[in-house]
Amino acid sequence: MNEDVEIYIDEARDGMKKALLHLEDELDRVRAGKANPTMLSGVFVDYYGTSTPLNQVANVTAPDARSLIIKPWEKGMIGPIEKAIHAANIGLNPQNDGEIVRLNLPIVTEERRRELVKKVKLIGENSRVSVRNIRREAMEAIKALEKDGLSEDEAKDGEALIQELTNEFIAKVDKHLEVKEVEVMKV
Repeated sequence: MNEDVEIYIDEARDGMKKALLHLEDELDRVRAGKANPTMLSGVFVDYYGTSTPLNQVANVTAPDARSLIIKPWEKGMIGPIEKAIHAANIGLNPQNDGEIVRLNLPIVTEERRRELVKKVKLIGENSRVSVRNIRREAMEAIKALEKDGLSEDEAKDGEALIQELTNEFIAKVDKHLEVKEVEVMKV
């Protein structure tokens, strides 16, 4: 196969892997009723004037399924951590005892679970669109190579490989969504 076609296939594969990693990250942030430290991955704390991820100024643990404990490495960070959690608007109310910050997760109702499933499906559809856009860009690049002298057979083979990649990654997205939907609906 032509080197240029292989480069476009590799770029498409890398782009699709990144789209899948982004999907996994987004799905980790969907709160399904079970406490998970990654729920706070989007929280940034003002650390001496610098916006810093929460997990770089404190240890975040889930001692049970209904709560998270944040133990700052410096006691003076409790206030900024509380402010950051409020500012992140994640629907959790921090409580501190001077040593740690505790987050208790409310029980998720059936109605809220259905809303979360809709959100998960929307996140999944956005990932599918990303994968398809990557496919489109790779196909256009191969068609441009064909106009510049690439044989029709090599172009068709490259397009077929890109379509196989697309099908593979769409199936992976669907599998991730299926697992997350089951997790969200589980009481």
